[in-house]
Amino acid sequence: MSKYPYHHNRDELKTLLLQYENLKAGKSQSFIDEEGFEQIIDYFDEKDESSKALEAAEYGVNQYPWSASLFLQKANILITLRQYNEALTVLEKAEVLDANDIDLYILKTDAYLALDKQEKAATLLEDAILRFEGEDRLELLFQLADVYDDYENFEKTFDCLVMILQQEPNNEEALYKICFWTDFTGRSEESIKLHHQIIKQFPYNELAWFNLGAAYQGLKLHEKAIDAYLYAVAIDEKFDFAYRNLGDAYLRIRKYDDAIDALKKVLEISRPESVIYEAIGHCYDKLGNYSQARFHYKKATHLDPKDSQMYYKIACTYMNESAWMKAIKILDTALNIHKTQPEYHIAIGRCFTEMEYFEQAVLHLGLAVKLRPKNMNGWTEFLRTLFVYGMMEQGLKYSDIAYKQTGEKIIFIFYKSMFLFSLGKTKDALLHLENGMAQNPRLFKKFVAFNPAILQLQPVVELAARYKKGRFL
Repeated sequence: MSKYPYHHNRDELKTLLLQYENLKAGKSQSFIDEEGFEQIIDYFDEKDESSKALEAAEYGVNQYPWSASLFLQKANILITLRQYNEALTVLEKAEVLDANDIDLYILKTDAYLALDKQEKAATLLEDAILRFEGEDRLELLFQLADVYDDYENFEKTFDCLVMILQQEPNNEEALYKICFWTDFTGRSEESIKLHHQIIKQFPYNELAWFNLGAAYQGLKLHEKAIDAYLYAVAIDEKFDFAYRNLGDAYLRIRKYDDAIDALKKVLEISRPESVIYEAIGHCYDKLGNYSQARFHYKKATHLDPKDSQMYYKIACTYMNESAWMKAIKILDTALNIHKTQPEYHIAIGRCFTEMEYFEQAVLHLGLAVKLRPKNMNGWTEFLRTLFVYGMMEQGLKYSDIAYKQTGEKIIFIFYKSMFLFSLGKTKDALLHLENGMAQNPRLFKKFVAFNPAILQLQPVVELAARYKKGRFL
């Protein structure tokens, strides 16, 4: 609302304030014109002396009751003082004097929002945008977008941004915002159409190319997204967000080398972030280059040492190389940060199993199923460890517990069958296996993976063959 910064001419302001004090004192020689009152109000407002600003506004509107500008200033001060209903009353008077001042609608919007009357604010602005053109209309559209956001009408927020970009295709604020709202509302197809129109008119608008790529990516059209991002970085070679998304798009289509190149470019042109190092590490992990994966995961931990997942990922690279003890040491670090994470206990249990440290393996896997009793992976690893170490009676018992705890997952019927076979209870084992096959024969592959030697038993092979003829396997 400030039009006359008080510091632009201190001598003039000093004289003006003296005249104002004389006026308040009732000295008849004092005269202040309309513009003078506006400067005095701004002076007190900018010094955060709202009560004095309101007093000056009262004097101003009393002397110049035809001044819409002074009424608007008074309303602005009332809003600052949280006197919203009083502000709206003053704004009604201002509207009678001049209904074409954009500040009238902005201040009314502020008051309505403060009173939690978002729909009134929206209706006001919807009518107002029909009155104005050019920059004023754009400002009101941004206000309206914020109002729709405030009362969670996100589709209309998107619509407002579209209208802004139709009027001013290069508006950076709208381009940045519509990228977020496209993803949030899922209106990717409309965004693609809009940004194609913008690019046709302004082919070197890197933000439009970026938004086009993001919209394609929202539809999982990753190759088209990559093409758009490449245009964006060709126009602006330091466009780090485009390189980020480019790296993500390459990763999605498993072009890990290209993803690494794009993500390393992000590190060159912006501040290092743990999430970028993690993504690069993930790419190397997928390429089987575990030493480079570790290197980048460790870089991530330097930036975010409390992220236990990074230590877990480092441990997994060691596990992929069968370096079990190194993995255990890193997993201990992860567990020191997050003691109740089941997957860390599962991983460390697997390491101890591979090293034939039975007691430690059972301890960690037991903790995993205790922490998350509905998790199938924890139970599977726990039962496998019991099987490896010949704990068949315990395995039989825990197969039943796992079946109940996981909401009767059929796989545990198969695992119970395995323990029954191992205990020599062939008849009972076949009954359970046939029960499992009847419910989900495709789980037979997991049953065999649990103990491939089971295929040496002729009754198991015959049962599998019967279901295979029925094309279930």
